[in-house]
Amino acid sequence: MKKRVVVGLSGGVDSSVAAYLLKEQGYDVIGLFMKNWHDDSVTISDECPWLEDSNDAMIVAEKLGIPFQTVDLSNEYKERIVDYMFREYQMGRTPNPDVLCNREIKFDVFMKIALGLGADFVATGHYCRTDTTLIQKDGTEKKIHHLLAGKDPNKDQSYFLCQLSQEQLSKTLFPIGELLKPEVRKIASEQNLVTAEKRDSQGLCFIGKVRLPEFLQQKLAPKDGVIVEVPASFSEYKRIQTEFTSEEEKFKYLATKRKYTEVDGKQVGIHHGAHYFTKGQRKGLAVGGTKEPLFVIDTDVNQNIIYTGQGKNHPGLYRRGLFVKNEEIHWVREDLKIAEDQKMEVMARIRYRQALEKATLYCSVSGLYIIFENPQSAITEGQFVAWYKGDELLGSGVIS
Repeated sequence: MKKRVVVGLSGGVDSSVAAYLLKEQGYDVIGLFMKNWHDDSVTISDECPWLEDSNDAMIVAEKLGIPFQTVDLSNEYKERIVDYMFREYQMGRTPNPDVLCNREIKFDVFMKIALGLGADFVATGHYCRTDTTLIQKDGTEKKIHHLLAGKDPNKDQSYFLCQLSQEQLSKTLFPIGELLKPEVRKIASEQNLVTAEKRDSQGLCFIGKVRLPEFLQQKLAPKDGVIVEVPASFSEYKRIQTEFTSEEEKFKYLATKRKYTEVDGKQVGIHHGAHYFTKGQRKGLAVGGTKEPLFVIDTDVNQNIIYTGQGKNHPGLYRRGLFVKNEEIHWVREDLKIAEDQKMEVMARIRYRQALEKATLYCSVSGLYIIFENPQSAITEGQFVAWYKGDELLGSGVIS
């Protein structure tokens, strides 16, 4: 009997080719399109891409000769993703809704619907791979599911899947993970799929482009505050502590973010809400007359102040470490989880498409310290850090 796979058909070329490959491999394939937004009280985008996308997904399904359905997940998307975004920005953090969309929508709500249709697996058009091995534990064999980077280094999307669990991976297929993007487009073209030359989607998953300030202003009211420029010579940067009573104290020191006050710099402008800005941001400050462009080095939503510095090499943008609270730590490879006072050498990234950097994990009683070999720019609270060994993503966590 054929194994049944429900493919999340997004109306793009990647999921279209994923569905085609699965059918060629002999699976019983069903195409499902997720409708994730139609709330008139909150406008996410001026565009309405889901209408075109759902139509393209239906055309692909017809071409492939597979059943097709649309499922409305708008309520779940609002509760789990959009409301979460508002809460995070209100607290002065910068959320990553795409990571949450995968954990909460595609591989939870959507997966449950698929399994309800009798599916053995769910498949998507992500550029990543999985593998399964057996290990001996307590005298019995246990399956370990590995989340691996996609073969295309320019398209690897493993970071977006950094919150998946062993159970979710056990029921997931990524058919295009071994392919390069040009190979995917070639297959789509050879099969005359309507999505062959379609541009890659931008913005929120299954939603489209978002004009963030306008989006946030619907729930978070504008509030004028000052923009402070902190000089590169600020004495806080020169603070060096060479003696530590413990390794944990050293890690804590390296992971601690700098705290600024208005007296640390000079007022150079006015903004309309600190919660609209994020670390590392350059656009939208509307402050001229500086030798180099101003970058946001910190925000204080309580005092409604934005702290900035000149140039992308401003020392206020950089630090070597970060911290993840216990409740925010997620191990994909639960069998490799480190215990208190243990360390692990890894490669890590703090944002999508960032090159992997050498880092050390250190587990403390209250959480996980991640210390990079080299200082990292714009470590941002609310974003996800993900750590790897070779091609395999081992775990992730929300930056505190």
